[in-house]
Amino acid sequence: MLESNLLIINDYIDYLKYERKLSINTTSSYYNNLYLFSKYLNNKDILVINAKDIRDFIYSIDKSSKTKAHYLSVLNSFYNYLINTDKIKVNPCNTVKMPKMEQTLPNYLTTEEIDKLFNIRLIKPLDYRNKAMLELLYATGTRISELINLTFSQVDFADCTLRVMGKGKKERLIPISDNALEYLLLYINEYRPFILKTKTSEYIFINRDGHMISRQGFFKILKDLCKKAGIKKNISPHTLRHSFATHLLNNGADLRVIQELLGHENLTTTEIYSHLQNKKIVDDYTNHPRAMIEKGIK
Repeated sequence: MLESNLLIINDYIDYLKYERKLSINTTSSYYNNLYLFSKYLNNKDILVINAKDIRDFIYSIDKSSKTKAHYLSVLNSFYNYLINTDKIKVNPCNTVKMPKMEQTLPNYLTTEEIDKLFNIRLIKPLDYRNKAMLELLYATGTRISELINLTFSQVDFADCTLRVMGKGKKERLIPISDNALEYLLLYINEYRPFILKTKTSEYIFINRDGHMISRQGFFKILKDLCKKAGIKKNISPHTLRHSFATHLLNNGADLRVIQELLGHENLTTTEIYSHLQNKKIVDDYTNHPRAMIEKGIK
């Protein structure tokens, strides 16, 4: 039964790859989720399961509510596909409630921490590459996947804009700050040729072998730079995206403008930064002398 279940899952993955045009990372994630579900069913036919099977599986996962919700979303999409292909009549996920999500605020760097992180000793060509990547990530709020896949055709140097393809193949234009553009041009014109040597590449940011730099490669670089800068926060490339949005909001940018720059489909996704700003206001108030007196702190 496991083999027949996997055949159905593979058909769905092919649909995601070739019709929906989803990325390799997304389709691999979906396959892993569905494979785990198939194993959990213990040879039960994946086409005849019910809401209780779904519910029991979701709550057997020893993960966060966010991860449980992700699994349920994957299963819901999978069974909708099976309905559309006339393999089943009813989606067993329909009556399964989404796990209650604990609200977590995004981690971000302060402007002081940004200054420390970006204060790189520029000696080798790779240092200039790292500097350009940091400046561009923070100046544009792009996802790391969008940055590492950036090609020369996506940059309009005259208009100082990036054209990136985000989630759902949605294209957006993002302005580049003068500072970020300066370091990008410096890297491209003066130091990228030393890294590339005799090779060619359409990608702007390359590793020492002349290939597109990987997400994992840049994550390691970022960790090393944080250590050198004395930043002890647990950060990732996405932290710079959060910092970009938070600092824009703190400086008076409209939430809908930030939504457009980040490429969020729904404004509710962007509104998390308002919660972050509200938390900062509360934290700042509690440090006010009068507030401290009210709490009995003298």
